[in-house]
Amino acid sequence: MPWHLPSFFSAFANDPAYESAMKKQIQAMKTIQNPEQSQAVVNGFLRIAEVKNTEWLPIYYAAYLQTIAAFRFEVNKDQYFDQAMELINKADKVAPNNSEITALKGFIIMGKLSVDPMSRGQEMSPLAMQTFGKSIALDKENPRATTLMAQMELGMAQFFGSGVEKACGLARVGLELFAKEEAKINEDYLLPTWGKREAEQVLSACK
Repeated sequence: MPWHLPSFFSAFANDPAYESAMKKQIQAMKTIQNPEQSQAVVNGFLRIAEVKNTEWLPIYYAAYLQTIAAFRFEVNKDQYFDQAMELINKADKVAPNNSEITALKGFIIMGKLSVDPMSRGQEMSPLAMQTFGKSIALDKENPRATTLMAQMELGMAQFFGSGVEKACGLARVGLELFAKEEAKINEDYLLPTWGKREAEQVLSACK
């Protein structure tokens, strides 16, 4: 059935339809192999966001996928990160002071920085750290906030040739938080769960 038909909108008026559509898109995220597939899933989330404009999660996932696509695929990285930032700013308007949204905003800044660290580092490194700090302050139990801070600390330690102890400590805390989060996850869980692999990658640099 075409997405724009009125019956689709009325079907979305009750939450089970929203949850079902979100679950379908979250499952589709796991099968992405190229930029075209990523864009198709992004578009699916954006269609949900149009109908459920009081929900932050569909826009959040669209922004997350644009960010991951920029890291994973041979695309115009700046363009993808800029689109991701535009989307996450929209999510921020729907749900201000949300730790998950703030953490992803920091991740996007980190992505922009990674495109050209030499010329962007001075401005963007402190901005990314500040954003992760805000995300942690909003929710100390958010494993993604702590893990992304660990990634940033590790990147800076490697760049400047300094010690990795702070990054390793944060990664360990991140993994503890992921273990707590995993206990809450069931088949109806729609909130973000990504990031454990990133925490393990940081920790692998600590041996």
